[in-house]
Amino acid sequence: MRSSNPRPLLATMEAARRQIHQHLELVHRQIAGRAERLTVTQKAKSRSHRRGRSNWTPSDEELFREHLDRLTFERRREIEALSRKLARQDQALAAFREKLGENVGRVAA
Repeated sequence: MRSSNPRPLLATMEAARRQIHQHLELVHRQIAGRAERLTVTQKAKSRSHRRGRSNWTPSDEELFREHLDRLTFERRREIEALSRKLARQDQALAAFREKLGENVGRVAA
């Protein structure tokens, strides 16, 4: 037997979508953090720390980008799977919201 109120189902779907989105963001943060740690470790700083100047040089940025690209490539399957799942959930939510809008219009009329 189905519930006459579809709002709890919509809330559950939205919560599942948020969870997948958060997981995807976590993966991106993990990759960026790892790339930064690799860059700092690989380019051990022997420079003096001057006020107002960043220790992050253009060569450091280039090395960071290389690490970021490599790590992203290594985890591409996980990222692609989460992205596809997120897209499917977006489509399902849009269809469900559209259906809810139609049902609400029919009940009010």
